[in-house]
Amino acid sequence: MDYVGLGLFWTDLKVGQKFRTINRTITEADLVNFINATGMVEMIFTDVTFGEQHGAIAGRPVPGALCYCFIEGLLVQATMQHTGLAMLESTIKVHAPTNVGDTIHGEVEVTAIRPTSKGNRGIVTTTNNIVNQRNEVVITYSAIRMMAGRG
Repeated sequence: MDYVGLGLFWTDLKVGQKFRTINRTITEADLVNFINATGMVEMIFTDVTFGEQHGAIAGRPVPGALCYCFIEGLLVQATMQHTGLAMLESTIKVHAPTNVGDTIHGEVEVTAIRPTSKGNRGIVTTTNNIVNQRNEVVITYSAIRMMAGRG
């Protein structure tokens, strides 16, 4: 019997391979739950009038960390179930704000792959773009992960 829902194995990936996640629309409830869970209760996220009064970001901005976490969640569900072993390193650059009501997805390119010295594991490096509904890249991040091999 086939086992569905498993992630990608490092041995099945190729440098230069590209894929994207499904979309995720960010809601007011997402923002409230995220800032309360993380303690990121800055006025820019908790006061709807903050942007108007202080000339900050227009709209209802969300933390860049929320977008990063949502895309990581989509990637875990689609590509790393049972195969993702560890996040080893990540660097993140926020290019533009994301607001409540925006719809984001992740676009991933595999940039490096190498086996580890221990057994059937590999180190996979990716460049990940978080893209909004206007096809704007709002966040770019690289990720280095340890992944399981097949068998």
